[in-house]
Amino acid sequence: MDMDTLFCIARRAAEAAYAPYSRFRVGAALLAGDGTVFSGCNVENRSFGLTICAERSAVVQGVSRGCRSFLALAVAAPDSPVPVGPCGACRQVLSEFMAPEAPVRFGGSGPQRVDTTIGELYPHDSLHELAGAT
Repeated sequence: MDMDTLFCIARRAAEAAYAPYSRFRVGAALLAGDGTVFSGCNVENRSFGLTICAERSAVVQGVSRGCRSFLALAVAAPDSPVPVGPCGACRQVLSEFMAPEAPVRFGGSGPQRVDTTIGELYPHDSLHELAGAT
């Protein structure tokens, strides 16, 4: 599956977001090795610390169905005029289930997209660095 298609799935996932406080919807789509795509959206709570980001929502969808590794990620923030990348907590969680070279695309409502990798988003990942040191 190409990144354009994955991004379209993420944009559709954002439509289901529950964001009554920020009015900032986000959708994410994760590609598994067998071609399955797991999507998620942000789910806010009036206690903001309990809010679930779209990226982690997608990870939970995949893991709950037995997937432990993802090949690519797309994140859509249709309420932002500029691309918005995953937050730090999501980068940490994603690095648990994605290789550093896994592609990531994120974008907002405009035409600009950012294409990067998990390793570029989360450099010096101790999980992978320590695994390579043994």
